[in-house]
Amino acid sequence: MVKAALSILALVTATAAQAEPPVGVATEATKAANAEVAARLPIDDQTDFENANRGFLAKIEKPILNDDGSVAWDPSEFDFVKGEAPDTVNPSLWRQGKLNSIHGLFEVVPGIYQFRGYDLAQMTLIAGDTGWIVIDPLTTPAPAKAGLALANETLGERPVVAVIFSHSHGDHFGGVAGVASAADIQSGKIQIIAPHGWLAESIGESVIAGTAMNRRVQFQFGTALPVGKTGHVGGGLGQKLSSGDVALVPSTRSISKDGETVTVDGISFDFMDAGETEAPAELVFYLPQFKALHTAEVVTRTFHNVLTPRGALVRDTLKWSKVIDDMLARYGAKSDLMLASHHWPTWGSDNVRRALKNQRGIYRYVHDQTMRQANQGATMLEIAENIGEPDFAQTDFGVRDYYGTLNHNSKAVYQRYFGWWDAVPANYHQLPPAEASQKYVAAMGGADKTLAIGEQAFAEGDYRWAATLFNHLVFADPANEAAKNWLASTYEQLAFQTEAGTWRNIYLVGAKELREGNNVKDSISTANEKVLSGIPAVDLFDALATRFNPTKMQGDGGIIRFWFPDRKEAVSVDLGKSVMFPRKEDYAITAEGSDSQITISRTLFTKLLMRQANPLELIQKREMVIGGNSALMAALFGSLDEVDPQFDIVTP
Repeated sequence: MVKAALSILALVTATAAQAEPPVGVATEATKAANAEVAARLPIDDQTDFENANRGFLAKIEKPILNDDGSVAWDPSEFDFVKGEAPDTVNPSLWRQGKLNSIHGLFEVVPGIYQFRGYDLAQMTLIAGDTGWIVIDPLTTPAPAKAGLALANETLGERPVVAVIFSHSHGDHFGGVAGVASAADIQSGKIQIIAPHGWLAESIGESVIAGTAMNRRVQFQFGTALPVGKTGHVGGGLGQKLSSGDVALVPSTRSISKDGETVTVDGISFDFMDAGETEAPAELVFYLPQFKALHTAEVVTRTFHNVLTPRGALVRDTLKWSKVIDDMLARYGAKSDLMLASHHWPTWGSDNVRRALKNQRGIYRYVHDQTMRQANQGATMLEIAENIGEPDFAQTDFGVRDYYGTLNHNSKAVYQRYFGWWDAVPANYHQLPPAEASQKYVAAMGGADKTLAIGEQAFAEGDYRWAATLFNHLVFADPANEAAKNWLASTYEQLAFQTEAGTWRNIYLVGAKELREGNNVKDSISTANEKVLSGIPAVDLFDALATRFNPTKMQGDGGIIRFWFPDRKEAVSVDLGKSVMFPRKEDYAITAEGSDSQITISRTLFTKLLMRQANPLELIQKREMVIGGNSALMAALFGSLDEVDPQFDIVTP
């Protein structure tokens, strides 16, 4: 019997080894998993569709172009997301994609309008006494400009008098140049309102960690994926990010941590601080004359990320739930309307309170159930596997796993309290991935045997185990094409099954890069001239310091003092053999206390950083003046690593 069983296993393994991995089709296991989702959830409920279409006024059907002629947004791109879900998409995610694809200008109530479906986020327009108050002007300027133009054409021409940034994520401020000129901001014609700490937090995410974040953004949002039934169908929070350059413009007014009631162009805003929830700096507000609560991104129509895949500090789910509870207590009973900077509004006081209660509940659930299991000795992965879901998630699509998931959010809660270590000694000082994979493959009897075991796991629909095996093969030998192809197909099936738009994108980008290579040429960059010019000089040097490589440092270093007369900013840099430390100075440059002095405008310094200016030409034209030890500047810039925005991820 044993010999017969072994013979059958050998035959099955040999047969599996001869097969080619499927591409772009759902396996029977995937079809069954998706059918189970469709049977378990009220997929046909039309309430969200009625809300998403309510108040429609007008739409843009033609592609929205950037100044250089490239496409910022094509409204027809997601026309395929209609009808029943194909086998290659989770039915719940397909439903969310259909909702997020509804686009146009909508009247929420008279005086409040939203431009939805032309970016990951939505732009809200409030009619003040004399002009528009713009809430969150999208990721890039072109869609924001187009949305404002559509509102003016449909509702009557009005100037922009204020822009409110609800929080410190780029899809809520990067398009500000489309609705407000620098001249109007500087003159005071347009005020920019943001929560306290907004600029520092925006810089931290956009500049200091920008290179790695932008690379990870490609996975989270699927920026290089083709749209389609086997590709990108939506990100859960919205369909996708618009394309173009983002800008970073400092606010002209900050809302205090204690909140404030502020009248803007005749409209009363009751601002409430919501920082350290969805974003480190965030606000929500209540509009008494409209009985409307704007929840920014604290409450949307999805469960959010507690630790976003692109990277960020772990968010505080306990505080998040309590901030939502505060919103419920303060505004729930008197709000006839709730809207946010993603998705569609909720109308009716009972519906608003129910949505707030369920959103409060989902963050409290993942917090408390993670900690309950952790305090019983469960590790991070064990907790995530057994996290379950609350009862209300079975009927309220607004708390489902379209963007954040209970699985990875429970891991984030664990990380916030305990860090990366699960208390298992063997996991405290592990081998790096490539070295570990080589040893795993050798221990399993070599590449051929490992591949056969992986193919058998795939055939059985055990895709998580198959991915582990194939990934070890790829990291042990990146030239193993069979392993890369099987891993790509495994990622594809995992993508086809997942309810989360983020997970689908991550898996499909991984599959694409395994098959085609890491060759993305166009991606959103936060290291552009607009962003670099907009941040304070000392923050710019903090970002440069993260590129300082001690092995490239020549000489003993010294103190370099930079003076930017156009911005009246001074920064001294203590350049050592191992550390580059910038310090903000409060006075113009002098030779005293420094070894080298450099005077240059911030505009030209930014161009210098972006290699759009030649240092020798600047010196010859006296547009950059160097005093003291001129070799120090060469030593500083010579010690900075080149930025590789397309580093490898799915291969070592």
